[in-house]
Amino acid sequence: MDLNLKDRTALVTGASAGIGAGIARALAAEGVRIAITARRGEPLERLAAEIEAGGGQRPLVLTGDVTDASTVSSIVSDAAGTLGGIDILVNSAGGSRPVPLDASEEVWDEAFALNFHAIRRFAAAVLPSMQERRWGRIVNISGSMEPRALNAAMAAKAALHLWAKGLACDVAADGITVNTIAPGRINSEQILTKMYPTEEARQRFIAANIPIGYFGDPEDIAHLVAFLVSPLARYITGAVIPVDGAMRFSAH
Repeated sequence: MDLNLKDRTALVTGASAGIGAGIARALAAEGVRIAITARRGEPLERLAAEIEAGGGQRPLVLTGDVTDASTVSSIVSDAAGTLGGIDILVNSAGGSRPVPLDASEEVWDEAFALNFHAIRRFAAAVLPSMQERRWGRIVNISGSMEPRALNAAMAAKAALHLWAKGLACDVAADGITVNTIAPGRINSEQILTKMYPTEEARQRFIAANIPIGYFGDPEDIAHLVAFLVSPLARYITGAVIPVDGAMRFSAH
């Protein structure tokens, strides 16, 4: 299926590994000209070289800490200046933050800075030009909304869900859609090295929680993103879409 994305432009955050890198590959394969950003420069350069070697246009690499408001502004300015505007924003930067009951204010502030405020700031920075052109796509990568322990990132992502739904209503008439994807367990650096570092741990979790029987891959998220940012998905907005192999506890 031709998604009609050739020569569109996109900014993908959190693109150094995992889901973000998978999204960058999928968009580049559709002919999208992209800018990729994350804290770590070396993985971004490797991804850019991989995409170029595969026949895609080499992505623009922009490094920076997205929890810093001035850095967000610089990234958007540099991306828009080089690409000639930003049609598509994919907010993939984020990270789990399990916390104890007595977690400090600094821990909570960092979790919200990364998992909510950075996303809000990126959207605010790209929206004026999208509104002027009367076309734009924003996709946020979120997480499970059914925690089984206290996690500051999940609280931030709950805020993200409702913010995105409200924003979707405000900009719908401008030809802009805003959607959120809630991944389950996806094979990524964070999942495989921190949460489930052994195959035994993975299989134990899968048996107890994932009816489909396996962890997903970044491409399982990336293909949905490619569709949501295409003109074909013009009537989908304000949605929170789980991609989790039926891991949702409410399904049981």
